[in-house]
Formats: sequence, structure tokens, C-alpha cells
Amino acid sequence: MESEGVEQLGVRLEPLRSSHLPGIASPKSPKAENHPTYREAPKVTANGVHDIEDRILRMTGYYGYYPGYSSHRRDEGSDSHAETPASEASRERSSYQMCANVVLKVLGGLLVVLCVSSSWVGTTQVVQRTFKSFSCPFFISWFSTNWNILFFPLYYSGHVAITREKQTPIQKFRECSRLFGEEGMTLKLFLKRTAPFSILWTLTNYLYLLALRKLTATDVSALYCCHKAFVFLLSWIVLKDRFMGVRIVAAIMAITGIVMMAYADGFHGDSIIGVALAVGSASTSALYKVLFKMFLGSANLGEVAHFFSTMGFFNLIFISCVPLILYFTKVEHWGSLSSLPWGYLCGVAGLWLVFNILVNVGVVLTYPILISIGTLLSVPGNAAIDVLKHEVIFSVVRLAATCIICVGFLLLLLPEEWDTVTLRFLAALADKKSEEHGEELTESSIHTRSRSRANGAVSIPMA
Repeated sequence: MESEGVEQLGVRLEPLRSSHLPGIASPKSPKAENHPTYREAPKVTANGVHDIEDRILRMTGYYGYYPGYSSHRRDEGSDSHAETPASEASRERSSYQMCANVVLKVLGGLLVVLCVSSSWVGTTQVVQRTFKSFSCPFFISWFSTNWNILFFPLYYSGHVAITREKQTPIQKFRECSRLFGEEGMTLKLFLKRTAPFSILWTLTNYLYLLALRKLTATDVSALYCCHKAFVFLLSWIVLKDRFMGVRIVAAIMAITGIVMMAYADGFHGDSIIGVALAVGSASTSALYKVLFKMFLGSANLGEVAHFFSTMGFFNLIFISCVPLILYFTKVEHWGSLSSLPWGYLCGVAGLWLVFNILVNVGVVLTYPILISIGTLLSVPGNAAIDVLKHEVIFSVVRLAATCIICVGFLLLLLPEEWDTVTLRFLAALADKKSEEHGEELTESSIHTRSRSRANGAVSIPMA
């Protein structure tokens, strides 16, 4: 019955030794003996699998077929893999090294994230504690900015310790001065490039400290996160950056959070003033970053350290008159120098300097997105301290506003090609599922053929 069924399909199985393809000698001919690769027909296994495969390929007219092709391909594949163990080992070693580097970079980034968020939370909390005995925000801002002078000396010390470079501090300072131009830093460039950034820096810090006198640390840190949305809007308008719909949505969410934060106390009292001051601080910070990108472009770590130290010198020389004016006009009364809380002042200045160093060094050591996440984590950090230590009770509106601002901040961290990357990921996921489904079908067909062979039947696929 089986042979009749096969003949009805137009296929007749004949013994292998009685049939041959045109142009290809039989295994017993002398030409076959002189074949460069195959000297004899493949041995038939106990279940006759190789013999059956060779017959199927010959009958279906598979191009390039000769007896023993299927079994030789399997042997050839095993030989090719066995011939290059060194290349596979080197490939595995390089992939292992790449994975190890990525893991180390991520772990280092997580450590930097914790340090960034901790330093920013510490700065905010120490400022509020300082206000209890010394409520002079501009003096605190001026005193803290003077510590930026230490940025370049610290950078040079670390640079020498790592590279053992023989450059003197003056030579390294002149090399990093190329940020201002090919001719280096002159008095004109010093005033032209440093003055606007120093003024914006001072305004950002001063408005932030004023907001801390009106609002809780959680509210101010959450509102300050809106500077990311302002940076996007200014970059889109001024720098003609790429338009992204998701970032427009994030900017709208930031504005919504600001309005809700102001509405939390009914648009009156210190709340609305504090919200305005915090938003002003975020706005000046965004303008500072956009102008830095416009005029100074991308700078390396040495140039950034040089620029921060230069701003510290400018603050010490030219802005020192402002605290004196505020003192003599009795806007900010210090008292005697011995009565100043130097411990708190040095703590604020030191933590602020550490935060700035970590933000700029962390961009070099790890992924920039992790630094932004570290800034965002200051919001829950301040909230935990306000609830546990200061016993602050947050209303539902404030919590909702804070969450909306934080979600908008996270949306702003999406890369420009996030939509393309997401589509590629989904397509790869769909292909993987289809491949797994195909493998399941193949396995099921193999099981079916094995069961039919066990029953004495051979199934021949129709082309």
C-alpha cells in the first residue's frame, strides 16, 4: 500500500546504486574515486536517515546535489567550527570585556547618582538650617560661589595623579584657556565671556535661596526641576534644536505642576511668592545652560574646571560690592564676623562645590542621563527629611503637582531617537516571537516524522 501511494504521487524510489545524476559518476566509477572530496558513498546509518535524505534531494532535483551532500554539510559545519577555536575564544573574551566595562560604568554611575542626590539634598537642608540663625541669602550665595576658585586646583591635582603629566599649573591653565579663543584668555574676553554667566549664576543661586525661605525644600527642589523644560523650549527657539512632541508634552506638564503648586495655598501669601522665586531660579539656570552651549559649545573637563574657577575669581573681584551694599543698607545684617555661623556657611559652600564637581565629572565618567536622575532624586530625598524630621504635611494638590513635574522631567530625559529605537525594539521582539513559533512548528514536525518512522512509514514533503 505504501508503494502504491508513492507511485500515485509520481515518485518512484529506486535503489541508490542503480540511479545516478547526469554528469555525476556513480560511486563505483573511477571518476568517483578521483573526486577531490568524496571517494565513496556515505555509509547508511542504522535507521537509514542519510540514505533517505540523499534520495529525497536527488529526486526533487536539488541543484548542486551529489550523494552524501547532506551528511557532508553536517560534517563540514562541525569541521569549520572546530577549525577556529582561537577566534571564538577571542570573540568571547572581547564580548566579556565589553559587558564588564558596561557593568562597571553603570555601577559607577549609580554611585555618582547617589552622591549627586545626597550632596544636593544636603545643600538644601543645610541652607534651611542656616536661615534659622543667619538669614542672609545673598551673602550665602556669594560666599559659596567664591569656593568655585578651588575647582581648577582640584582638577589639576587629580589630573597629575592619574596621568603623571609634567605640565606646570600655569601651562595647564593656559591650555584650558582655549575655551575663550585661540589666543587664550585676555582681559576683554574675561569680562565679555565671564560677566554674563557669573551674573546668571548668582541670580540662580540667590533666587533659589530666597525660595527656600518661603517654601519647603521639597517644593523648591521640585520646582527647580522645571529648568529642564525651559532648557528645551529655549534650545528649540534659540538654537533651533529638533522638535520633539514628547518634550512639548513634558513642558506642558511642568507648567501644569507650577500652577498646581501655586494653587495649593490659594494663590496668596508666601506660597505664590516662593513659587515665583523658584520658577525664576529655574529660568535663569536654563538661560545659563543655553548660553553656555551657544557661545562656548562643548568643553572638556579641564576647560569646565577653568571656567568655574574663572567665575569664582570674577565673583570675588566684581560682585563683592553687592554684599557690602546690602549690609550698609541693612537689607542683610551680618553682625560681627565672629558671630557668623561659619560651620554652616562652610558646609553649604563645600556641599555646593561637591555637587558641581560631581555633575561635571560624572558626565565624563558615566552616562549623562544618570546625573539628571541624581538631581531628580533630590525631590524624594528632601520629602523624606521634611516628613520625618520637620513633620511637614503635604496636601494632595502639592503631591500631585510634584509627581506631574517629576514625570515631565523623566520625559525630557528621553533621547532624540527614542521613537525609532522603540520601534526597532518592538520589531525585534516580534521577529523573535515569530522565530520561536517557527521553531515550535519545526520541532512538532520532527516529532511527527519520528513517530511515522517508528511505525515504518516515510513522509516525503511536497515542493
